[in-house]
Amino acid sequence: MAGGGDSFRALLRAANALLQQRRYHAALAVIKGFRNGAVYGAKIRAPHALVMTFLFKSGSLREKLKSIAQATYAHSRNLAYFVFTYKGLLAAQSRLQGKKIPFHSFLAACIGGWLVFGDNNPINSQIIMYLLSRILFGLSRLAVEKGYIPQPKQDPFPLVAALVWGTVLWLFEYHRETLQPSLQASMTYLYEDSEVWHDLSDFLVYNKRTDSK
Repeated sequence: MAGGGDSFRALLRAANALLQQRRYHAALAVIKGFRNGAVYGAKIRAPHALVMTFLFKSGSLREKLKSIAQATYAHSRNLAYFVFTYKGLLAAQSRLQGKKIPFHSFLAACIGGWLVFGDNNPINSQIIMYLLSRILFGLSRLAVEKGYIPQPKQDPFPLVAALVWGTVLWLFEYHRETLQPSLQASMTYLYEDSEVWHDLSDFLVYNKRTDSK
């Protein structure tokens, strides 16, 4: 028993010593990136899938839990694969050219995005739309910072908010099929289901009646 404990401690010391080796840093960073991508993807997707599934999806409890697990796994896996691919390509380019340049990041991420997120499915679609909105804000701020566009005299956010909400509700009312399914479900709940009720039970307590009255 003691011998087994000594072997484990020796293995642990060897692993810790390996982790301190600078020459293996790039490879180890790729592995930890894979780990962080998997964990972060699960943390992000699990609560979202839980809420959306129980709010908007029908089916048995078993089916709902299976749907949550599948969505969480897909998000976690894709993010892990992407981080692994991105950091691996980044390290390879830096090693080949002897230094790191900004284009390396762009190229590595483009290749990773094509390989990992290129499949047009609901999970990837949500991730891309999430990133796209933040890219537009980031590029706008960068354009002001670099002087490509003048600094606004007033905060433009109220105008952006008005245009975003105006556009999305117009699309929902007249071109609903262009919106992502989960957004359609959310807006149906908010703007259409609130038009229908029969008595106090489905006016305040429930969204829809579950009986056959």
